[in-house]
Amino acid sequence: MTLSVEMITFDCTDPDALAQWWAGAVGGDVTAFAPGEFVALVRPNGPRLGFQRVEDPTPGKNRVHLDLAAADVEAEVGRLVSLGASETGRHSFGPEFSWVVLADPEGNAFCIAAEQAST
Repeated sequence: MTLSVEMITFDCTDPDALAQWWAGAVGGDVTAFAPGEFVALVRPNGPRLGFQRVEDPTPGKNRVHLDLAAADVEAEVGRLVSLGASETGRHSFGPEFSWVVLADPEGNAFCIAAEQAST
């Protein structure tokens, strides 16, 4: 049996607004399966992102988060902050690998690192 990643789903208080925010961040088409309750972001490359309304999203650090790659990390961080993200930290494993941690408008953490060359 083989599994494939179909969708990564975020619990949130406003799925319509958060789906639109992520559409601006990573691109794709927003489809409201149940407006105000469940919305999906369909991307041409990669899994769909889902946004489901919950009364009380779990507080604290995400147990799952997205790791995104960019050719120009600083430019992407600036763009996403201008869209409403918050930078929450910077980390590295020596000079070879570093990343920036951000949070979307509802506080969901995600990271951006430099694109890695294929081996």
